[in-house]
Amino acid sequence: MALLLGTGVYGDIALFFSKMAVVTFGGAYAVLAYMAQQAVETHHWLRPGEMLDGLGLAETTPGPLIMVVTFVGFVGGWTKEVLGPENLALGASLAAVVVTYFTFLPSFIFIFLGAPLIETTHGNLKFTAPLTGITAAVVGVILNLAVFFAYHVLWPDGFDSRFEWPSALLGAAALVALFRFKAGIIPLIAACGALGLAWTLLGPAVGS
Repeated sequence: MALLLGTGVYGDIALFFSKMAVVTFGGAYAVLAYMAQQAVETHHWLRPGEMLDGLGLAETTPGPLIMVVTFVGFVGGWTKEVLGPENLALGASLAAVVVTYFTFLPSFIFIFLGAPLIETTHGNLKFTAPLTGITAAVVGVILNLAVFFAYHVLWPDGFDSRFEWPSALLGAAALVALFRFKAGIIPLIAACGALGLAWTLLGPAVGS
C-alpha cells in the first residue's frame, strides 16, 4: 500500500513508518530514539525543538507515548507543504493519518498471525534466553534517546551556543524530587510545566 502513495513525501512517510514498526522493538522510548534521529537529521521533517515539543505534548496525555508519531507526521506534512502552501492544514492532516495508519498496521499483522506461535515458546530457553541481551540493548537505545534530547534541550543551537541553565536546574530539581522526596509524577510534571511557562514569559524581562 505504501508504494501506491508514490515516491513523494507521503510515500516516504509511509515507507519509513512501516519499516520502523517492523524493525524496532523495546517500547515507545526505544522506537523514539530511531524515529527522532531519522525524522530530524535524515528526512528533515521537523526541527529538534519541534521534536522536543512533540515529546513533551505526548508525555502530558493519557494515551500511549508512541502516538507522538501522529505529531511528527503532521509537522512533517506542514513543513514539506505536501499539498502546496495553500493547503497546509489539509496536507499535514493527511500526513498524520498516513503516519498513524502505517505505524500500527504491522503491529496488527504481527498480533493476528504471530500470537499463536509466541504462545508455544513459553518456557523454551532457546527463545527466552536472547531476551536478556535484547533487554540490555533496549536500555542502551533509551539512553541514546536521553542524550539526544538532553543535548537539544541544554544546547538548542549547538555546543557553540548558550547553555540553557534554567532547563538544567529544573531537570536537576525534578530528579531530586523524584528520587529523594518520592514526589508524584503528575504533580511534578504540572509543577515543572508551570515553572517552564513562567520562565518563558518572565525570564527575558528578568534578564533585562
